[in-house]
Amino acid sequence: MESASQGLLSDTMTDVPVDNTVSARTSAPEGLTEAEEEELRSELAKVEEEIGTLRQVLAAKERHCGELKRKLGLTTFDGLKQNLSKSWHDVQVSNAYMKTSEKLGEWNEKVTQSELYLSASSTLEDWNEKLTQSEAYKKTQETLSQAGQKTSAALSNVGSVISRKLGDMRNSTTFKSFEDRVGTIKSKVVGSRENSTDPHSPTGSGDKSPQDNAPF
Repeated sequence: MESASQGLLSDTMTDVPVDNTVSARTSAPEGLTEAEEEELRSELAKVEEEIGTLRQVLAAKERHCGELKRKLGLTTFDGLKQNLSKSWHDVQVSNAYMKTSEKLGEWNEKVTQSELYLSASSTLEDWNEKLTQSEAYKKTQETLSQAGQKTSAALSNVGSVISRKLGDMRNSTTFKSFEDRVGTIKSKVVGSRENSTDPHSPTGSGDKSPQDNAPF
């Protein structure tokens, strides 16, 4: 009976949760006195309080920044573009970027100074020289040059013909007759306006002469 009650008591005690934080608070860490522990805990509380205050100040600053951007008409896209530019600038001045650029420069120098690259460049230059000195290339170039000259001459002839035709048209009797009629109509319109605006003119308010009423 006694052993059974002891077993039941031990099982019940093992089921009760133990608060380790309480024991951790009561027992000072190794190498620290209770006074030092208390000082560190007080400093930790102050730092956490300062962190909370700084978070509140940062949130207020961010709201004020958003209001200023809204008043200036700056959109979210502008802010994103500015952030991307700053990020790219930070990448360019970073040590990793500089080291990568130096490595790429070294690789480029090694490639351009290698025997394979020099041989390929020399081969391409030889092919280019042979191509430009070939008969087919010269004939093609000469044909294109002649075609360009012929096109320029044809356009020049077309311009000369058009200018000559316009000159002939202006000197024709039909054009001169039309020009005279336009001049007559213009003089009549101008004269009628002057007569209508002149109150002392005898024909300004009276009947018009038969010559003014005559059709042109």
